[in-house]
Amino acid sequence: MQKHTQLKKAVFPVAGLGTRFLPATKAQPKEMLPVVDKPLIQYAVEEAYSAGIRHMIFVTGRNKRAIEDHFDTAYELENELEVAKKLKLLEVLRSVQPKDLHFSYVRQARSLGLGHAVLCAEHLVGDEPFAVLLADDLMVGPPGGLSVLGQMAEQFNVLGESILAVQEVPAEQTQRYGIVAGETVRDGLIKVSAMVEKPAPEVAPSRMAVAGRYILTPGVFDQLRHQNKGAGGEIQLTDGIAGLMQHQGVYAFQYQGKRYDCGSKEGFLEATVELALNHHEVGGYFRNYLENLQIGWSGKERRVNKLTPVVYQD
Repeated sequence: MQKHTQLKKAVFPVAGLGTRFLPATKAQPKEMLPVVDKPLIQYAVEEAYSAGIRHMIFVTGRNKRAIEDHFDTAYELENELEVAKKLKLLEVLRSVQPKDLHFSYVRQARSLGLGHAVLCAEHLVGDEPFAVLLADDLMVGPPGGLSVLGQMAEQFNVLGESILAVQEVPAEQTQRYGIVAGETVRDGLIKVSAMVEKPAPEVAPSRMAVAGRYILTPGVFDQLRHQNKGAGGEIQLTDGIAGLMQHQGVYAFQYQGKRYDCGSKEGFLEATVELALNHHEVGGYFRNYLENLQIGWSGKERRVNKLTPVVYQD
């Protein structure tokens, strides 16, 4: 088995305005919205860490300082917890920034698209492969298994070429995603030959949609730097990857696990409920609460007593 350059860096494009969550995101980054007891961005960083990555690169914008503060050392808070002998809480606080983890930040001065955000990180990534994680997509691996990015890193170690996480979506949803098509190499792995950004159902090349996880080779930077603006007048990462395919192989990987679209209120609520049900502290209480929950008014109450289990993609 051939081994390739180890994946060491991850890019997190976090400069978006989060308008779908206004007014909650008026003065708070959407990436800092909590799902149970951790902000969205921490789930993404922990996923990258689980894949062996130790250098996290954030492409930020104005009003995103809270992200930097979250991953910084809070000396005063740590001291208060230490004095109060609240050692478990102190351990939780320090776990946000393990000693072998490094953070870098760069500003995206103008909102010119996801491809432009990735290009802003070029000088920090350098000439090596890197991951891109969209914190809006909260990804949960299968119970007891590897994280989604961890699964992709295993594939990259064998292939040495760019890999996109994909999932099959209903035909009517193709216009929400980048859609790929190509030749199946083996079960769950496709060598991509076509990639289209948000196609209408009638012209979509398949129903395989790109989720918010990528492992890319540095050649994508040259494509992004010279390509024309795409959909919405922005520099699209999808177009850059499509250009990269003319020179290198690009693969689509059907991961095992579940994706929550936390860029939408519906997906955010789904993630909150399902992760709360599996939480080691509150899961039992919350399950009992939901099973005995009564909704409705004026004598029309009905009890919610059946919970839908989490379904993982495999």
